[in-house]
Amino acid sequence: MNTSRDLQIIEQVLNGDTQAFSKIVDMYKDLVFTLALRLMKNRDLAEEMSQDTFIKIYKSLSKFKGKSKFSSWVYRVAYNTCLDELRRHKSKFDEISINETTEHYIKSVDNVLLQMENEELNVNIKKCLDLLPGDVSFLLTLFYFEELSLKEISEIVKQAPNTVKVKIHRGRQKLMGIMKQNIEPEIIARYERR
Repeated sequence: MNTSRDLQIIEQVLNGDTQAFSKIVDMYKDLVFTLALRLMKNRDLAEEMSQDTFIKIYKSLSKFKGKSKFSSWVYRVAYNTCLDELRRHKSKFDEISINETTEHYIKSVDNVLLQMENEELNVNIKKCLDLLPGDVSFLLTLFYFEELSLKEISEIVKQAPNTVKVKIHRGRQKLMGIMKQNIEPEIIARYERR
């Protein structure tokens, strides 16, 4: 969505048109859920965090000043919401199985997974991303699938761009190791040629 359209909808909501907020939810719900799922590693918790994210966005919409893209601000709210929950219940999340998340097909928003050559590769990469720690999976999703810049990601996660760059590089290496162990060699060969 373009910036002027974002600002127009935000203005409608701030002027009392609460129905206009449903447009924001419709535009970002799948994306917020995808990011929450990457961090939480559990479908039910990701749904809960998505709802919490939109409640926070609604309550603090007047604080958005337009200094960054609205989508970046939405990502930041989702990221912080998930991190807060992870901090509150760290030991509980360490025990949660991620198998259920690999079965859930995530609808794409803003062409999140349009870059993938085929559905098989898409499913396998998502399975491999689920095997990474949540924060690493989150960063790789933002960088490769959402195509955010290092600066935009650093604003979302409140870390220096160079730190984010190093984490993405290390995450990519971990992902490739996982993919080599879990995906058939011919699929890996196609991926490495890209």
